[in-house]
Amino acid sequence: MDTRSLPVPGDSLATFYIDALRVLAQAKIPFLVGGGFACARYTKVDRDTKDLDILLHPRDVSRAVTAFARAGYRAGVPYPHWLAKVRSRDHHYLDLVFGFGNGLARVDDEWFTHAVVDTVLGLPLRLCPAEELLWSKAFIQERERFDGADVLHLLHARAATFDWNRLLARFGDQWPVLLSYLVLFQFVYPARRADVPQAVMDGLVRALRRQRAEPNNRLCLGTLLSREQYLPDVTHGGYEDARIRPHGDMTLAEKTIWTAAIKGRQATM
Repeated sequence: MDTRSLPVPGDSLATFYIDALRVLAQAKIPFLVGGGFACARYTKVDRDTKDLDILLHPRDVSRAVTAFARAGYRAGVPYPHWLAKVRSRDHHYLDLVFGFGNGLARVDDEWFTHAVVDTVLGLPLRLCPAEELLWSKAFIQERERFDGADVLHLLHARAATFDWNRLLARFGDQWPVLLSYLVLFQFVYPARRADVPQAVMDGLVRALRRQRAEPNNRLCLGTLLSREQYLPDVTHGGYEDARIRPHGDMTLAEKTIWTAAIKGRQATM
């Protein structure tokens, strides 16, 4: 892994991360490393990130928060549909991720089944699978943060070896998002077009043609891509929010909390 994105060993941030990993290990809580660290491992592209995202199964979140609190850290679940946070006394923080911010999915056992072992901060740890990493990043399309380049770099690095059946199953009804990235991938890297199986492209294009014959509805799926940029559509544009039950899995209360935390509206914790 390109180590330029990692904290310098011995500094306070690295010490915090290593101690946090120790807390999880001692509590026997299974976890994966995701985010920029995992992306750098798969793509060999330095993100210069200092954040360490830890992925947990939802059933383990409560135990993890309790373990960190007992170890002297501030820990809580500010966003009950997907994210817990841990803070140290010197203001370092750690994200405990157990779902998607858009409420579309939660970490499940398959993430752990297909995890990859690598060395992070000198420790042998399990990384989020590349397929699930791409799936999660594909829906991050905010004005202030767009993970599209990460998605394309993951395709560049792994498309030829992806488990495409699993990736297609992960996207499910949201397959147009994957198709949009595959089109961009072929535009950005024309020499690598053959890395994406032709059967995958053909199947998605056929699905696109069939979709044009489906009845129209007043659902806005843009909120699955950005929690802010499509708010006008669902607040006074007459569209229904695809995140909210019965369309999605997010409750109205969870949406309210997540919307209130948009930068400039509310502190995150």
